[in-house]
Amino acid sequence: MLFWLTLAAATAWLLWYMTTVPGVSYSRPLKPLTADETRLAENLRRHVIAIASREHNQFRFAELEASARYIERTFEGYGYRVQAQRIEAPAREVRNIEVEVKGAALASEIIVVGAHYDSVVGAVGANDNGSGVAAVLELARLFREAKPARTLRLGAFVDEEPPFFKTHQMGSRVYARRSKERGENIVAMFSLETIGYYSDRPGSQRYPFPLGFFYPSTGNFIAFVSNLSSRALLHEVLASFRRHAEFPSESVAAPAFIPGVDWSDHWSFWKEGYPALMVTDTAPYRYPYYHTVQDTPDKVDYERAARVVTGLQRMLRELAGGADAPRQ
Repeated sequence: MLFWLTLAAATAWLLWYMTTVPGVSYSRPLKPLTADETRLAENLRRHVIAIASREHNQFRFAELEASARYIERTFEGYGYRVQAQRIEAPAREVRNIEVEVKGAALASEIIVVGAHYDSVVGAVGANDNGSGVAAVLELARLFREAKPARTLRLGAFVDEEPPFFKTHQMGSRVYARRSKERGENIVAMFSLETIGYYSDRPGSQRYPFPLGFFYPSTGNFIAFVSNLSSRALLHEVLASFRRHAEFPSESVAAPAFIPGVDWSDHWSFWKEGYPALMVTDTAPYRYPYYHTVQDTPDKVDYERAARVVTGLQRMLRELAGGADAPRQ
């Protein structure tokens, strides 16, 4: 009896530890988009169409290369010096793509915001993960004149999808391993993973067991997902997002064995001991077109994605610090 009581108490404590978060999710009706958000939504649409209108991966290499070149040209158009991290793949060379906003007082402390730009075999990949890459590009535009205290890196990772997922050839795995070898002090990493689908229909949101007992059944929110080791970062950034964004948000700090918790590039940074989390619409737990040929640009809700990016920009400005950081 004592064993079972102890197990029940430990389970209850773990669930409390996983699901207790700061702040309150935004629940009022969404306000009309501002002029800046309208422009942002239009830019997101343009990026997704350019990056993810056709299947693009190592098995559709010409299309993958076209997406990479578009990302590089867009970064360059915003005034950045683009850096490519070249990776020798089995058949051909591929690359991660990155730009940097150099920090000042805390320049050695690095914040990485990234998204994978390849699609899974057999899918166009507009939401997974054209939406995430489009958000990275727009964050780069919004931060191009910023003067943060911490260094901000914005990048697009190659080869996240199978057969490279969770292998040493995964683009973000190469990046994180090299960062560790160089002794880089990455204080936060955000993987923007499938962020463009929302539904106001009750019952539109599903969860892996047992999370469905603790979260809403309507899939109208953006989710922040971390492992237990990154819980402090999760709480810091969720509190900031909720202060600055007028958009529903949920979060969980959970063991990686729960399905979905480690399903993106943040996993690569966990492997090197860096704090990292995923920002997502929860992908297969909400999006009916996940990993299918129907994951096309018309499925993305660009207006709601623009609201999410606006909130992320404000959250990142606060986390990065500096003269232009918002006051709490």
